[in-house]
Amino acid sequence: MLQSRVLRRCSQRRLSSAAQQIDTIIRVDHAGELGADRIYAGQMAVLGKSSVGPMIQHMWDQEKEHKAKFEELINKYRVRPTVLTPIWNVAGFMVGAGSALLGPKAAMACTVAVESVIVEHYNNQLRVLMSDPEKNRELLTVLQKFRDDEQEHHDKGLDEGAEETPFYEAFSNIIKLGCRAAISLSEVV
Repeated sequence: MLQSRVLRRCSQRRLSSAAQQIDTIIRVDHAGELGADRIYAGQMAVLGKSSVGPMIQHMWDQEKEHKAKFEELINKYRVRPTVLTPIWNVAGFMVGAGSALLGPKAAMACTVAVESVIVEHYNNQLRVLMSDPEKNRELLTVLQKFRDDEQEHHDKGLDEGAEETPFYEAFSNIIKLGCRAAISLSEVV
């Protein structure tokens, strides 16, 4: 009797922990895709009519799809969005517009920095979800596709001369630090 109650509690904790992992993944990725949407909106506001405008628009369109999918998942899984959404909305636009004001290569350096963190982040989440691939099939499919899109954005940024940006390493590291901080905060707040 006692043993069965203990086993039942352990099982409930594992289920609760798995549900919390899914909630965290959806919450933080929703926030991240909102931030990415706003970054590209800021870049388009500055560089939309430049030679890189169509490429930025293409990446932005993909981010809009990502954001819409995570808005759907937030509702489907009944996940509480991060309370920091208004901050990420403004901060994302400022990072996008600010990098674009430094020129197309700096905008691409911003893209490369952000996307390198996001690709790593998605890969980490995919490893977690692979613990039960059948149960997590939908999220695995979504994250794999989005990770591949983000890798494409990263690679396009490099092709467009991101690394030619003055003080590229410092610029990139500051943006990466901000992204990692936003991820950590969005996971819990």
